[in-house]
Amino acid sequence: MTTVFFSYCHADEALRDQLERQLRILQRQGLIETWHDRRIEAGQDFAGEIDAHIEADEIILLLVSPDFLNSDYCYEIEMTRALERHKVGEAIVIPVILRDCLWHGAPFGKLMATPTDGRPVTQWPDIDHAFRLVAEAVQAAAKRIGSPQSVTKQSAAPAIMQNTQSVNRSTPAQVIRSSNLRVAKTFTDRDRDAFQTEAFEFMAKYFENSLSELSARNPEIDGSFRRLDANRFSAVAYHNGQSASRCTVFMGGRHMGGIAYTATENADTNGFNENLTVEADEQTLYLRSMGMAHFGQNRDQKLTFEGAAETYWHMFVKPLQ
Repeated sequence: MTTVFFSYCHADEALRDQLERQLRILQRQGLIETWHDRRIEAGQDFAGEIDAHIEADEIILLLVSPDFLNSDYCYEIEMTRALERHKVGEAIVIPVILRDCLWHGAPFGKLMATPTDGRPVTQWPDIDHAFRLVAEAVQAAAKRIGSPQSVTKQSAAPAIMQNTQSVNRSTPAQVIRSSNLRVAKTFTDRDRDAFQTEAFEFMAKYFENSLSELSARNPEIDGSFRRLDANRFSAVAYHNGQSASRCTVFMGGRHMGGIAYTATENADTNGFNENLTVEADEQTLYLRSMGMAHFGQNRDQKLTFEGAAETYWHMFVKPLQ
C-alpha cells in the first residue's frame, strides 16, 4: 500500500480534511494510506515523526497556499527534502494548489500541479469537483508506483527507525486508528451573516472587474457598474450603444434572504431570477443555488465565492453570446 504524506500549513487544515475525505475511497480500495502530523501520538517526537515520513512515504502532497509558502518549516524543510527525493525517483511530489498565491516561481513550480492547470481549489465553482481531480492525480501516481509489496515500501522501514529517537516508541505504521478524528463544527447566525456579506462583496468586485475587462477586450461592448448601496449593485452591458443585458444583485431579499439576482436594473428588488443561500456541512460554509438558472450548475453543488459569482456572471453575459 502506498503512503501519502500531507505537507501543509495548519491554516489550511479544513481544506486538508476535505481532501482526505475524497481520498478515502482509495484507502478503502487498499491503494493508499494517508499520513499527516495530526496522527502523531502524545509523547512522540514531533519533528522526528515528520522527518521519518518525509524520508519514507512514496507520495508527498504539497498543499500550497500563501500560508504554506510563508511557513519556514513547510518551505525550507518539508518541501526541500521532498523535492530532493522526487529528483532521484524515491518519491512522487504533487503540488496541490489550495489557495491563490505566487507559486510558479517556487522550486516545485515546474512540476505538474493539480487541480487542472494549477487553478486554486478555492477558485473552482465546486470544491468537491476540484478535490476529485486531486484524488484522480493521487490515484494515477499510486498506480504508477506499483504493487503494495514494492521494493520501495520495504526499503522505507529502516528509514523510519533511523529517524525516530526512541526504538521503544510505536512507529506510525503500528498505530492502527482512523485519521478521521474531526468533530462537526457549529456555525452561528453571526458566522453565516459574515460569510454572506463577504460573498456579496467578492461578487461585487468580481462583476466590476469582469465588466471592465469585457469592455476592454470587445470594443463594441460598453459596460456600466453601479454600487447602489451596501446591499445592492447593478450592471449594464451595451452592445454598439444598445442595451443588451441588465441586472441587479442584492442581499437580504424580502422573501428568501441570501443573495439574489434579477435581470433588471432598478431599485425594486422584490423579485428575482435566481437566489443563493448560505448553507453548511459538518466542516464548512458554502453557497447553494435554488437551481432556477442552468449554466452548468445544479443545486447540489457547494459553491465557493468564485462559483457563486460565476453563476451570476453567466446569467448576465448570456444575452451577449
